[in-house]
Amino acid sequence: MKKLILFNVVFLTILNTLTAQQSIAREWNEELLSAIRLDYARPTVHARNLFHSSIAMYDTWALFDSEAETVFLGKTYAGYTFNFNGIATPSNLDDARREIMSYTLFRLLSHRFANAPNAATTLASLSSFFANLGYDETITTTDYSNNSYAALGNYFASEIINFGLQDGSNEQNDYANEHYITSNQPLILELYEDNTSIDPNKWQPLAFDVFVDQSGNTFPLNTPDFLSPEWGEVIPFSLKNEDLNIINNGFDCYVYNDPGAPDYIQNSNEDGIDDPYKWYFSLVIAWSAHLDPNDATTIDISPASIGNVDISNYPETFSEYQAFYNFANGGDSGIGHSLNPKTGLPYAEQLVKRSDYARVLAEFWADGPDSETPPGHWFTIFNYVSDHQATIKKISGQGSIVSDLEWDVKGYLSLGGAMHDSAINTWGIKGYYDYIRPVSAIRYMAGKGQSTDASLPNYDPHGLPLISNLIELIQTGDALAGTNDENVNKIKVRAWKGPDYIVNPDTDAAGVDWILGEHWWPYQRPTFVTPPFAGYLSGHSTFSRAAAEVLTLFTGDAFFPDGMGTFNVTQNDFLVFEEGPTQDFTLQWATYRDASDQTSLSRIWGGIHPPIDDIRGRQIGEQIGIDAFNLAITYFDATLSTSEQEINEPIFKLYPNPVKDNLSIKNNENSISILEIYSLNGIKLLSHKISGNSNINISSLQSGVYLASLKNKNNTIISTEKIIKK
Repeated sequence: MKKLILFNVVFLTILNTLTAQQSIAREWNEELLSAIRLDYARPTVHARNLFHSSIAMYDTWALFDSEAETVFLGKTYAGYTFNFNGIATPSNLDDARREIMSYTLFRLLSHRFANAPNAATTLASLSSFFANLGYDETITTTDYSNNSYAALGNYFASEIINFGLQDGSNEQNDYANEHYITSNQPLILELYEDNTSIDPNKWQPLAFDVFVDQSGNTFPLNTPDFLSPEWGEVIPFSLKNEDLNIINNGFDCYVYNDPGAPDYIQNSNEDGIDDPYKWYFSLVIAWSAHLDPNDATTIDISPASIGNVDISNYPETFSEYQAFYNFANGGDSGIGHSLNPKTGLPYAEQLVKRSDYARVLAEFWADGPDSETPPGHWFTIFNYVSDHQATIKKISGQGSIVSDLEWDVKGYLSLGGAMHDSAINTWGIKGYYDYIRPVSAIRYMAGKGQSTDASLPNYDPHGLPLISNLIELIQTGDALAGTNDENVNKIKVRAWKGPDYIVNPDTDAAGVDWILGEHWWPYQRPTFVTPPFAGYLSGHSTFSRAAAEVLTLFTGDAFFPDGMGTFNVTQNDFLVFEEGPTQDFTLQWATYRDASDQTSLSRIWGGIHPPIDDIRGRQIGEQIGIDAFNLAITYFDATLSTSEQEINEPIFKLYPNPVKDNLSIKNNENSISILEIYSLNGIKLLSHKISGNSNINISSLQSGVYLASLKNKNNTIISTEKIIKK
């Protein structure tokens, strides 16, 4: 039987020394990770859960620290005031922090997971853990005026919950989409229908008999909606207002750090491989051909040969992308490390089948069917680093050694902020650009034909490029020609054969062979196939690089403890949806960036992303990680922070748009005093004075497009916005 528990205890197999007692923050973080594993695999939602929980932990610690500044408690954050009237200094500081934190986290997590698919299990676990700490969940008062630490925890949780109900996530409606509409009809995977009528630049939903997400939960719909295309509207941590563009693409898309458009398909004038779009997705096919357990090709997967990518060498032009990624053999431009800086010795070579390495990466970094999602995965990595015997708990490697609790709450705040901002930034981009995934793009191009030579059969400017021994035309007599040659001149690709060739995943492996291009599959479970949201940018690349930067800055060291992080993989006892790997080996990373880069490559081997999704995610993630850490340290030291730490966000927001009857105005800092609505030919139709957040009834307007003029108290126009009246 497959040991799915491996996905839950990432890295713990190599621990030699664990502290006898973990901090209360660590214990609550483990409870949260367990709850995430039982919930739907929603990276955006859980990045937010991790962030808000991290603030709750940090603030209950910082409340009684003379040098630290709270984030929420007693502050105004993004226009929401967390009122706090003070509480008596405790006689036992550790007990007070433990009690406030526990009541806060218990109430907050019980609320956030009340409607999860396995809510009964999660809520029972939370109650049991809370009771084992010695606390009474029947104490529900939020009146802490008598210096009750339990009541303060209940109050703080209620305030975080209320904040979350107005932070742009639409939590009150189970995070449902409000405006996004998909451009393409669903792809019914098992039917192998013609997919050539889609827009090849846009995301396509997938239809299943049964959809099982990456956490192993059966989804209530067999055609999952796009997850969080409007997530750019959520209140961030360190993302900067000057880096935000609000772009209308059928709805207002909040896009931070706009990377520009991905490469769209070209009408190739023969030689289609010169089209970046076709090259990127053909590379995904080429790497899929590496997933054959019978392929004897071996590579050195030690830090001596992989990792240490020059970040100044990230590709920008198409020719640079071609040089950065190894089309034929896989991997990127990493040159490895000559020595382990902790031991002064070379890293030992580790030769492994490339097919085993690539297949394991695809599952390991996806977090498998028992997932805590990518943001949660990096929390497990942080916890691994914290537990390692070689870790010296000095913030940024400087100053005195801090307690386990201080280390954990500061680390969680830094990492939680980075994961939350990564979700907001990445999904804002995903929602706006709405870019296609490999399974749709490859089946589309294969259905069109070949784009290399107009003198050959089945030529189409949108077809796949012909590449010898990878993408070819089917000839008469070919095993794929069909009984009546019905497949002759269609496109065949050499790739992983897919789930049709796996009957028993405990004993079968699909392998690699020639298949119809229209039958191409990512290296994923057939009940999952591809995450239900657009590809560009890669969330894995952004989350992972942001986390790597935080870990580097927080520990003060680019390298894992002792110069190498590892994870042991057991022969035929790791892969979930097919047999494998064929040998024991150990995943190894010298630096946090090396682990991050490996995550990015795993998504290409897994058939989830082309290279264009990857690099810009790494670049944005790097900046997010640095900015999140730099903001976090201003809270660690009150001399670096203002008394009222305000998050950067737009000074106003009009919503919903399109609107039916009631137009809402989020009026941060009372920046807007007058709202005027004009017809497109300049006739003023409505005028309202605005004070604070407001709701304006526009039911008198007919359906159509109008212009809203927003003025400040000096009657100066701040902005003019387009409004669509339903």
